[in-house]
Amino acid sequence: MSHRNARLNERGRQLLVERVCDQGWAVAHAAKAQGVSRQCAHRWINRFRQEGPAGLQERSSRPHHCPRQTPVEVEEAIVATRRQERRGQDWIGPELDVPARTVCRVLRRHGVPYLRECDPLTGQVIRASKTTAVRYERDHPGELVHVDVKKIGKIPDGGGWKAHGRAMGSTAAQKKARIGYDYVHSMVDDHTRLAYSEILPDEKGPTCAGFIRRAAGYFAAHGITRIERVMTDNHFSYRHSHDVGDVMEELGAKHKFIRPHCPWQNGKVERFNRTLQTEWAYRQVFTSNTQRSAALAPWLEHYNTERRHTALGGHAPTSRLSPT
Repeated sequence: MSHRNARLNERGRQLLVERVCDQGWAVAHAAKAQGVSRQCAHRWINRFRQEGPAGLQERSSRPHHCPRQTPVEVEEAIVATRRQERRGQDWIGPELDVPARTVCRVLRRHGVPYLRECDPLTGQVIRASKTTAVRYERDHPGELVHVDVKKIGKIPDGGGWKAHGRAMGSTAAQKKARIGYDYVHSMVDDHTRLAYSEILPDEKGPTCAGFIRRAAGYFAAHGITRIERVMTDNHFSYRHSHDVGDVMEELGAKHKFIRPHCPWQNGKVERFNRTLQTEWAYRQVFTSNTQRSAALAPWLEHYNTERRHTALGGHAPTSRLSPT
């Protein structure tokens, strides 16, 4: 694959050679026609004359010699010490008289797992990586939706510590006050990233079931009339509630569960929860819980219709919906 700033790809080089060698163009004219310098044109023509068509193919930009590269025997010693001692770079570096940063790079280059992912006694990997090697996106709207609940502390009347500072909760009475939580239920479509949220009093089975039913209605109003799969975590309300099961049957959707303790598998709605906090819940100072609750619907409309989404090439989620 060509360098991202390269003026000529492999086909462009072939065209340059054809114009100069077959059609008799002057090198300067051919270079100007393709927007490159004469030196660049001469270089590709000379490679073609010396090596034939193979000379026009991509070459690695890796240098032929790396005099400052860590010697192979040192890299082998670093990896062996890590596996034997199961210590970090700050210990291995002084032990082998190698900079700790070099130790880190060598370990990453050799694919050695982080210590936090390994058993401290045996060194075997016991914890799954929190990154997904293969990113996916469903082919059409409604093929898969992600559902989750985010618990956010309520705001006392007059504003909380964000409005009045940390001293707001300094007295014993304020520390003992039980303000409670808002449960923000959210559904996100995997293909379009269309999102719907509601603030509800709890996350019990009937509450979750009612939300999924209303969210499906919201999606239907935006052209997603069929939901094939619903992905959730393993919360008791999702796993054992008959109300949730009845809603799945009513929608004709298959209920999919993520692996236990692997929230990144439900990553699209988890990432939406983070956006929800930073751009709605904690974006400005609210003086009451009612004021914050009232701001959710306008923000959600902005998110779906105007906010640029990086996964959608800078477009809003509604840009992927069919006109209705």
